[in-house]
Amino acid sequence: MKRLRWFLGLIIIIIILAIIIFYPFPSLLEWQSPLLRHSFFILFFCALFCLWRIIKGPTSADRAVAIDILGILVLGFCAILGIPTGRDWYIDIGIAWALQSFISTLALSKYLEGRNFDE
Repeated sequence: MKRLRWFLGLIIIIIILAIIIFYPFPSLLEWQSPLLRHSFFILFFCALFCLWRIIKGPTSADRAVAIDILGILVLGFCAILGIPTGRDWYIDIGIAWALQSFISTLALSKYLEGRNFDE
């Protein structure tokens, strides 16, 4: 049963990626190149999968990892927005978000281990 769910999930992911790559979505941001537009939609679906893992994660460690991956995806969104616009502050926001995400992941892992923050 578990292998069947993994296989169905893999088929769904492959179908979504094929739709994103081969079906031309109408762009919400017309200034983007097709590669950046496809990258944006792929990151969007990855973010949806991370939100699903945050909601349905069987353990709190799974949820913590999903939150950390979601922070990395936000960094990717900032990079995709920063490249075509040429504005540096998107990259600055992404770097600050990555640092804050890393520190919060460390704090959450210490909390889940049962340690104090000063150890």
